Amino acid sequence: MNASPSQSQPFINMRELLLAMPQQRSVSSLLETVVEKSAEDPFLALTRIWLIRPGDHCATCPLQAQCLDQTRCLHLVAERYSPGYAPSEDLEDDYLRIPLGVGKVGRCAVTGEIADTLSLADDLDFAVSKRWGEAMQVIGLAVLPVVFQGKVLGVCGFVPLKEVDMEGEGLFWGRLVADHLAVSITNAEAFEQIETLNKQLTDDYEYLSEELVESQAFGDIIGQSVSLNAVLRQIEMVAKTDASILITGESGTGKELVAREVHKRGPRWKRPMIKVNCASIPRDLYESEFFGHLKGAFTGAVQDRKGRFELANGGTLFLDEVGEIPLEVQSKLLRVLQEGEYERVGDERTRTTDVRILAATNRDLKREVKEGRFREDLYYRLNVFPIELPPLRERTEDIPLLALHFIEAARRKFNQTVKPPSRAVLSTLQKYSWPGNIRELQNLVERAVITSAAGRLKFDLPGVSEPRESAAQPVSQPAEEEVIPEAEMRKREKENILRALQQAGGKIYGDDGAAKRLDIKPTTLATRIKAMGLKKQFLPE
Repeated sequence: MNASPSQSQPFINMRELLLAMPQQRSVSSLLETVVEKSAEDPFLALTRIWLIRPGDHCATCPLQAQCLDQTRCLHLVAERYSPGYAPSEDLEDDYLRIPLGVGKVGRCAVTGEIADTLSLADDLDFAVSKRWGEAMQVIGLAVLPVVFQGKVLGVCGFVPLKEVDMEGEGLFWGRLVADHLAVSITNAEAFEQIETLNKQLTDDYEYLSEELVESQAFGDIIGQSVSLNAVLRQIEMVAKTDASILITGESGTGKELVAREVHKRGPRWKRPMIKVNCASIPRDLYESEFFGHLKGAFTGAVQDRKGRFELANGGTLFLDEVGEIPLEVQSKLLRVLQEGEYERVGDERTRTTDVRILAATNRDLKREVKEGRFREDLYYRLNVFPIELPPLRERTEDIPLLALHFIEAARRKFNQTVKPPSRAVLSTLQKYSWPGNIRELQNLVERAVITSAAGRLKFDLPGVSEPRESAAQPVSQPAEEEVIPEAEMRKREKENILRALQQAGGKIYGDDGAAKRLDIKPTTLATRIKAMGLKKQFLPE
């Protein structure tokens, strides 16, 4: 574009633009920089940028009849009029979307070739208003493809004034801008993706850091009772699927631990399991907690916030105490479970999510459904595979193992030296009904470790008297300061069971069986034999 001799060198701002583009780290800021700098040039009246994006307004597009491919089209993503050239009235046609191959702009996106002529009728076809162009005395439209590594990303449209020769230096600078824009768009998209991944990692790290203490509250699933083994078999069966699970049981039975075990063994184990404690959410904040919100959506929304469904995308969402969710929220929860779609509070954009749902409750949801407090369709959506946890009073044989585990954990946590409890002391724990279940046992043990005198544990249980120390010797009769490693304890237990089986001639049941000699239930002994692989060793030939 060669200007008259009296005028300064045209497109001088383009040099600054070429230096500014690589510094942009987002596509939106990059596009704004391009059109803003272009608008400062005295020889341009209008700059527009279209990028190829998926078709989204096809049903209402005025050019629908001419569109051959409704999966993609050119989206107008940025434009800027130079000062004094903005239309004073609505002279613009609808160029928000341009079909590929239609008009000068659409053909440029398909062929990747530059199009610049001096014919007003031809140049302004599908690009700007002819009435505006005639009023402003522009001479046409220079259309340049934005190409990166042979792929057309979009189109740049420059509307020059009549003083500029389109075939000279102006076209040269325009091509430089389009070529640099292609590279800068690719780089900006890469930076945005990196930023998104970094944000995702930060969100996951912060959430998992908050959940770490809770996730370790019960340690591993501990116990050998028949009822617990039945639960473990259910976990083994369903974990490898993507089915929704409803975990029921009294408070403190370890429902969250079961959920974590399902997630750990499932196909989504590489992504986090996000927990929502439905009982602790204020009634008016359920939607924000589940789906997130935009800044300013309500009082106190000082910044954008991701919801739990967004954080759990690709992973598992654990809805603890799901029976506490209000009815008016249950319908919205059902929608996202069925369709995988939701909107943040204050946002019109529909987002998608892919999560596995694990839910837990201590309520009788069937009764809640009958009494109108829980949606029946939501209940069946959650209850694809039910797992019911037994209360601790129904698995008393597991109490000594749990108590010893919690004693060791508390000893390390509080840096206390304690003596191992005797068999008689552990048996007193089995006489208590444990209304608070495993959580109550853990709290009792921690309290006993903290208040232990001279290393002796004292368990205060309502209605249960603790035996004197002389009533029974410690389980393994250790020396005063001796600590028996866990491996040694397992070895001694195995040897003890083997000895009882040999004396009973391999019999487990009956008054002369090994279970009677060990003073445990036959089913418990059978489970331990299987776990230890002892069967072939003790059966008589």
